[in-house]
Amino acid sequence: MGTGLGCSGYETTGNWYKGNAHLHTTASDGGATAAEAARLYAEAGYDFLFRTDHWAASDMAGEAEEAPLLWLDGVELDGPDDHGTYYHVACLGKVAGIERGMGLTAAMGAAREQGALTVLAHPHWSGNGPADALRHDFDGVEIYNHVCRWLNGKGDGLVHWEAMLRSGRNALAFAVDDAHLRPEHPGYNGGWIVVNAREREADALLAALRAGRFYSSCGPDFHAIRRDGGRVSVETSSVAFIRLVGPGSEGARIGSFEGELFTEASFDLPPEWAYAYVEIEDAHRRRAWTNNLLATP
Repeated sequence: MGTGLGCSGYETTGNWYKGNAHLHTTASDGGATAAEAARLYAEAGYDFLFRTDHWAASDMAGEAEEAPLLWLDGVELDGPDDHGTYYHVACLGKVAGIERGMGLTAAMGAAREQGALTVLAHPHWSGNGPADALRHDFDGVEIYNHVCRWLNGKGDGLVHWEAMLRSGRNALAFAVDDAHLRPEHPGYNGGWIVVNAREREADALLAALRAGRFYSSCGPDFHAIRRDGGRVSVETSSVAFIRLVGPGSEGARIGSFEGELFTEASFDLPPEWAYAYVEIEDAHRRRAWTNNLLATP
């Protein structure tokens, strides 16, 4: 995993842990038990998983079976809000008293009151526009959803994230699997987050997530992200493109269509930019993203 990150919300003093922030089990519409899912992901090198079954808030501390990785609690809400707009929302953190009859808006409010992060799930697949991403002050958004990419190509939420950043909200960016682990719904290990935390423990990981101390990936890794005044430098696994992404059409890049690979780049950060992040893309066109590098810690 990446090491040596040190820019805005990123820290360098912790350890790095790979995890998935959207997963279903037999508690809702998944095909694997929690124990089966844990074994599968542990074999793929994961350190933690969030259990986000539909309207079935988890209590992983009450599970009798010891797992080969760390389970974190969560729940996925779905349904229309008070305006009639349909959403899916992954709530990351332990919550109680959530049930479908209370409705989506009230359930999101209850989850927030209990300290959960609210993440707008697969907005493209759900039919949400950028304006919908601004309505409920979500903590983050899924910029890549592996299952929705497989289902019908609508796994991208970058335009929704950009709308949040343009509005001045320091929204977090998540790549996830949304795995269901059924024979007819097989995708997993296609989108993940890599979190910097002092230890592999629930409170530490959730605090790191809230602070933005993670990056999202579908393949490549960040090995270092450093900011020196108005300049940012990155070190990465071997990639074909490294891009600094700013507001609107603004940005900078290095890369090659001729097969040349890169492992580092440096960019100036224009002082007038409201936000900036780095996207990397490997030779297989798999990407990874930092969070907003201009966020106020």
